[in-house]
Amino acid sequence: MGDTPQRSAHAGTGGITVATGHEWAAGASARVAETPGNPRTPVDNGMGGGGALPRARSFGAERAFRGLTLAAGTAVLVIIAAIAIFLIARAVPALRANTENFWTYEGWSPNEAQPKFGIGTLAFGTVLSSALALLIAVPVALGIALYLSHYAPRRLGTALGFLIDLLAAVPSVVFGLWGRDVFINPVRDFSAWLNEYFGWIPIFGGDGPFGRSIMLGSLVLAIMVLPIITSLSREVFLQTPTANEEAALALGATRWEMIRTAVLPYGRPGVIAAVMLGLGRALGETIALAMTLGITFGVSFNLIQNGGNTIAANIANAFGEANDTGRGALIASGLVLFTITLIVNITARVIIYRRREFTESAA
Repeated sequence: MGDTPQRSAHAGTGGITVATGHEWAAGASARVAETPGNPRTPVDNGMGGGGALPRARSFGAERAFRGLTLAAGTAVLVIIAAIAIFLIARAVPALRANTENFWTYEGWSPNEAQPKFGIGTLAFGTVLSSALALLIAVPVALGIALYLSHYAPRRLGTALGFLIDLLAAVPSVVFGLWGRDVFINPVRDFSAWLNEYFGWIPIFGGDGPFGRSIMLGSLVLAIMVLPIITSLSREVFLQTPTANEEAALALGATRWEMIRTAVLPYGRPGVIAAVMLGLGRALGETIALAMTLGITFGVSFNLIQNGGNTIAANIANAFGEANDTGRGALIASGLVLFTITLIVNITARVIIYRRREFTESAA
């Protein structure tokens, strides 16, 4: 019968044994060979199974790439640490020579015999102008990104997206010159109108003059960060899974309801990253604000009256005529700007990480 194993007589004992060729299941990749010292030794039959896995190479492309990426990441951390050490080392002598409180004093006179300077006014102007720029730019940028990704025809969306990307490549000095020589006139008229009808609100109060103000600088900043936020948000919205959008539409949702329930939640981490990147650009902007702000020292929430100053703009305006103590004071202000930017980036990473962790757990 086919089910009966083949039997053969053993010469030494005269007994009956089962042939080793039939002792293993069909399809086995190794046979058992009987030897005097080892009656059952697996023998490789050349089919690739049953043997030991090949030993990994001690040095290969994967390990080289891993070492390269580790070195690159370590180099970034080393550079950041080196920048911080340089700023601290150059700022300490000026801070020791300062005769006023560095955090609360509202003036900037580090070149005098008795140096007096403070960072409070500059930090306030930096944060205020950047926050106002984001308040203006983010809604517009998200609206443009949604139009290009889900409303505009494909060819039109591609062409407009290309133009927006080109706008991001315009140098900041061009924006500064345009804001100082051209855009200042409509801003001055608009500021006078706000002061006439809404002057009872403190941010629109004052007796003038108007023009080179926080409003002008913030509007120029908003135009500068607009293409960055728009381009990144558009790419994020285009990555939304088509199945999610089609499922929402199949359930009877309108296009806006589909965007609100499927596109925006999916792209929220990317939008946050784009906004934080735009905020970093606004915090560090130098030439454009140096040309459009009134460059005054004082903490004021008035948006339309001449004045305002930022850390980066003050460094650009004062570095040429600064002595050793003055340069140290400017470097100290740069250290504060470096810290603010670092805090913004860390906060963005934490928000994105927590959002991604929530999304993955929900999925």
